[in-house]
Amino acid sequence: MKKRGFALLAIVTMLALMVTGCGGNKSGGDKPAAAEKKFFNIATGGTAGVYYPLGGAIAEILNKNIAGANAKVQSTGASVANVNMLIQDSVQVAFVQNDIAYYAANGTEMFKDKKVDSLKALATIYPETVQLVTLEKSGIKNVADLKGKKVAVGAAGSSVTANARHVLEANDMTFEDINEQYLSFAEAASGLKDGNIDAAFVTAGVPTAAIQDIIAQHKVVVIPVTAEMADKMIAKYPFYTKVVIPADAYKQAKDVETVGTKAMLVVTDKMDEQTAYDITKAVFTHVDQLKAAHAVGQYISKENAKDGVSIPLHPGAEKFFNEK
Repeated sequence: MKKRGFALLAIVTMLALMVTGCGGNKSGGDKPAAAEKKFFNIATGGTAGVYYPLGGAIAEILNKNIAGANAKVQSTGASVANVNMLIQDSVQVAFVQNDIAYYAANGTEMFKDKKVDSLKALATIYPETVQLVTLEKSGIKNVADLKGKKVAVGAAGSSVTANARHVLEANDMTFEDINEQYLSFAEAASGLKDGNIDAAFVTAGVPTAAIQDIIAQHKVVVIPVTAEMADKMIAKYPFYTKVVIPADAYKQAKDVETVGTKAMLVVTDKMDEQTAYDITKAVFTHVDQLKAAHAVGQYISKENAKDGVSIPLHPGAEKFFNEK
């Protein structure tokens, strides 16, 4: 009889615990006892780049400020790869340059005949600066001087190649006017130092390690993209913005005017409005953590988060930015 009593008591206790567990979330409070898990894979770029440390900071922000969030960073091949990962649902949030997002949404450049309609922006975060670099001894002083020269235009199929094409176009030139070389940043830096190329296009945050590497051995000249050229580019390609490279970034005599794209946080229309709102709010109310993660964090703010947005803004992000 005692054994039956203990068994009955155990069953009653288990039932009581089950009922308590099922009804636990109804007790109120800002944070439910067992919030629904929300998994966020964040696509960034290479571990040595800017996207990766910023992505790590964002993952930490989401995990601490969104109930049930389980955010993780993924090292990737950056913007183009990230768009493909978004549409394959292998990631939920991605860093994507606004020009790449524009090409994808409009089915142009590397996304020709592969238009992507599902991309939505959460915000732009910091400028990716178009930098045209040469050595002082080359004698190149402006874009027109590139005619007939060996010019690195980024890796084949990269956004840098498109940037180079647009800069030349704004000066009534094409790749037929130069001897284009499809090189990565590191390859371009080596090419300049060895004298195998005359100039290089680099699109990245300032200062860029590849350019700083050249300065260690040579006097570098950063060629301006003039305001007139910038206006032409912006009129045709709305994802560009005017940017100034500070003189002290690369030991120049004065600031250098150029153009830039913007790094964006991108999702797809599969993300619900509340989740997009929560992510955007969490990021822009904890900008201090992004500033601590990388120097480009200084450019991230709610006030300029819609500058250069090149695809439709997600309704959840729009809701956040419309709040007073």
